[in-house]
Amino acid sequence: MTSTGAYGERLGALLRLDEVPPTLMTRSLRNTEIAVTETRNDNPVLGLSGSFAAEDAYLVSLKLRDYPECEIWEQGRHLTKADVHAGTTYLYDLKADPRYVIDKPFHSLHFYVPRSALDGLADQSGARRIDALDCSPVGHDDAIVRHIGVCLGDGLRRPDEVNQLFIDHMMLALTAHVAATYGGYRHKSRTGRGALAPWQLARACDKLEADLGGKVPLQAIAAELGLSVSHFSRAFRAATGLPPHRWLLHHRVRTAKRLISERGLSLSEVAISAGFASQSHFTRVFSAVAGISPGAWRRDVEGITGPKGQANSPCGTSVINS
Repeated sequence: MTSTGAYGERLGALLRLDEVPPTLMTRSLRNTEIAVTETRNDNPVLGLSGSFAAEDAYLVSLKLRDYPECEIWEQGRHLTKADVHAGTTYLYDLKADPRYVIDKPFHSLHFYVPRSALDGLADQSGARRIDALDCSPVGHDDAIVRHIGVCLGDGLRRPDEVNQLFIDHMMLALTAHVAATYGGYRHKSRTGRGALAPWQLARACDKLEADLGGKVPLQAIAAELGLSVSHFSRAFRAATGLPPHRWLLHHRVRTAKRLISERGLSLSEVAISAGFASQSHFTRVFSAVAGISPGAWRRDVEGITGPKGQANSPCGTSVINS
């Protein structure tokens, strides 16, 4: 993925990676690119990392591996040397040209958050724009960033299975969390804005049902209803009890059950028809939502064996986030 910001291919080049690192990207705030890139090298080329072109943006870095005695540089000067621990989060201001000495194996997730995304978040809620994020050189144990990193990990490893609605949802949550925790952003509640109107909900569901693969971004659905992405996401959840990406997962499973009941299709054919990337993807999601495998559910429907199929249960594991 060729990038204009510090993610994907460009970030990989700065860290001297041999291959383009896996990346997920959204444009849900002002059509601005927000991305997460996984960087890993067990046998790195030694030396100082590449220099970032100055831009008004931040990297939120979740460390997935210990990195003892990390030498951090900013604006061409040595800043500090410290032990970096797996599970900690660091924030880097790209205007300061952050760099570090690569002299041992590394593994991290880097969330690219440009200033325009932070401004768009504030403008959508009517809040005051933040001045800057707190980019202390000390790492933080940020449970929210760790959770989002875990949720997106499956998508980075299996990009064909992750739907764009889920990426949009998680990156919007990451941006809001970072803005609030490190920038003092406070969401401004607007009275009179609850669940979607019946016609809005019907149109949103029609859009979701027409794209079982989940490729239509949240921004496109929200724009059709004349809403911001953040307002649409909150209002859809208020109306249905689920965020859009999870509602779509449940609808995929409902569609799969109908196709199985009609018989005549193999499970692999059902998987593709219901919007899943593969039969294995279908089995994981169906089992997590329905509490029973597709094969067992089919046998139950055909009256051969097995307990009655269970009703859909709330999505609660990372395996059903794609």
